[in-house]
Amino acid sequence: MNPTRFEVTYPDAPLGAEISGIDLSRDVDDAAFREIEQVFNDRSVIWFRDQKLTPAEHVRFSRRFGEVEVPTNRQYSLEDQPEIYVVSNIVKDDGRNVGNADAGRIWHTDSSYMKVPSRCSLLYAIEVPHDGAGQALGDTLFASMTAAYDALPATVQQRAAALEGLHNYTIQYERRLAKVKAQGGKREALTEELRSKVPDVTHPVIRTHPETGRKCVYVNGAFVIDIPGLGGDEGVRLRDYLIEHSTQPRFVYRHRWRAGDLLIWDNCATQHLAMADYALPQRRLMYRTTVKGVAAPY
Repeated sequence: MNPTRFEVTYPDAPLGAEISGIDLSRDVDDAAFREIEQVFNDRSVIWFRDQKLTPAEHVRFSRRFGEVEVPTNRQYSLEDQPEIYVVSNIVKDDGRNVGNADAGRIWHTDSSYMKVPSRCSLLYAIEVPHDGAGQALGDTLFASMTAAYDALPATVQQRAAALEGLHNYTIQYERRLAKVKAQGGKREALTEELRSKVPDVTHPVIRTHPETGRKCVYVNGAFVIDIPGLGGDEGVRLRDYLIEHSTQPRFVYRHRWRAGDLLIWDNCATQHLAMADYALPQRRLMYRTTVKGVAAPY
């Protein structure tokens, strides 16, 4: 078999890389994948343009990074490929969305509320909304948590090193449910069965990346509700400081989506934010897979 060749280009940002010249619908040889994985570990976000993937091919490539999770909340999974989570504002005839319509609209890290947070997420763009002039909408911002850590004052690094953040899934879900209802939409309430699967968990405020060994800020606005080791309001103040610090523009890459993009981000080394600058009839349809991470200690 001839080795797979590709090119890598970098944006003017502390993270991100575009990998071109490769068709992910075909098997990627081991040597090429090792190179891709190295770029991913170095840059935390990578993307491939102009892909044409079936759900099965999407899942197959995702498995190169590890075990692919089935989402905790199955209401937006594909029936015949449950590893695929649908992100979309498209509405069915009964008024329900075909996917999660408001995913990612606050800075967050996927599945930080799980006991074992995910390694990475792979998002495939099928339909991308555009404005009247043909400009793509619905960009996603990614912030480097390694660059954010490196830029923290040494006193804050030392203080945060021994602390843990409290991560909660249900509060954010209930907020989003109330928002959808206020806008006249429909979304399933959080069942007691699902609540039992996502109890509150704690993770280090500063995580050590399991692949690179680099330090990462691991506090996000969607799921971290407190840093309880400080007591009183001090934990919330530190949480808010770390969120504001870590999402400064100097740490951010902004991805402008095109249909056919497959983008992969590291859920330890980054946070992301989806821009909500579009609405029906501007349609957005994306498929996401999530790869399981490693258990603590990390």
